[in-house]
Amino acid sequence: MAHDAKSEIRPDDGDKAAAPLSSRMVAVGDGHELYVETNGNADGLPAVYLHGGPGSGCQPDHRRLFDPQRFHAVLFDQRGAGRSRPKGGREANTLPHLVADMEMIRTMLGIERWLVVGGSWGATLALAYAQAHPHRVSGIVLRATFLGTRSELEGAFLSNLPRFYPELSADFLGALPESERAAPLDAYWRRILDPDPAVHGPAARAWGETEAILSQIAPKRTRLESSGKNTTRPMPTTAFMEAHYFAHDCFMRPDQLMQGAHALAGIPGIIVQGRYDLLCPPATAHRLIAAWRDAELRTIDAAGHLLYDPGIRDAVIAAINDVAGKTAT
Repeated sequence: MAHDAKSEIRPDDGDKAAAPLSSRMVAVGDGHELYVETNGNADGLPAVYLHGGPGSGCQPDHRRLFDPQRFHAVLFDQRGAGRSRPKGGREANTLPHLVADMEMIRTMLGIERWLVVGGSWGATLALAYAQAHPHRVSGIVLRATFLGTRSELEGAFLSNLPRFYPELSADFLGALPESERAAPLDAYWRRILDPDPAVHGPAARAWGETEAILSQIAPKRTRLESSGKNTTRPMPTTAFMEAHYFAHDCFMRPDQLMQGAHALAGIPGIIVQGRYDLLCPPATAHRLIAAWRDAELRTIDAAGHLLYDPGIRDAVIAAINDVAGKTAT
């Protein structure tokens, strides 16, 4: 899970991300077309980057996670996300669809095996794909491990939120009618998916702002603006896709990714984890590592959830290079 990628702070070092080798729209069926780009060295080690959300999209800076001389990196916007069409489309948009889309892209590009990289929701998709197609994965790099379970969402919004931000928690609940506060997550998702803008607008804003604050190590604001009713701020696009996925348990069986962790045996991996990630806390990564013996956990102190928290981005780049050193093309 992650708030809108566009709201994350970008490095400002004057180094612009290189233009992609290729970019195209790929029809994957069900009326969906995905934006797909390739980057770096066409003869390099194949890798694929999976963005978060669900529903955010890839950004130019994501290209810079991969050494352009060493990697042939594939970035794509998942169904309904980023530049893919239809924008925000939720029909025929499930985790199995996304896994199948990855296989279609891999086959289209003539890639035998690739290094799979993803953070937050991207980590969920990376694990689901690797468990479904382990022989197509040369290695895995995860950041902010999210297993797509209801218990993780309850931990973030119903446990960590009131523990660390009690006033924000009061705002979050206060944005709902009193009769719906006993089951706030379901109420939020139901409201966000309601077709009436008067219903989904305030709920989407309150959800998106709360998630954004939880994702930051030092947020500038720790209260909702008018309990999510402020209409001057942009509507958080990920809120709608998240509600769609979370209301359906991310289209997985209970604890599916842990139950299927045995399929990761033999795949080298590194998990990068922020010590103070309130959305995807270290306990989740530790649980996965206990079942995936071929992976290493690297915890970054003084960091939270975001790729651009201190030390996280550099650690992800180092992890990508280190896992690549353990793999064979």
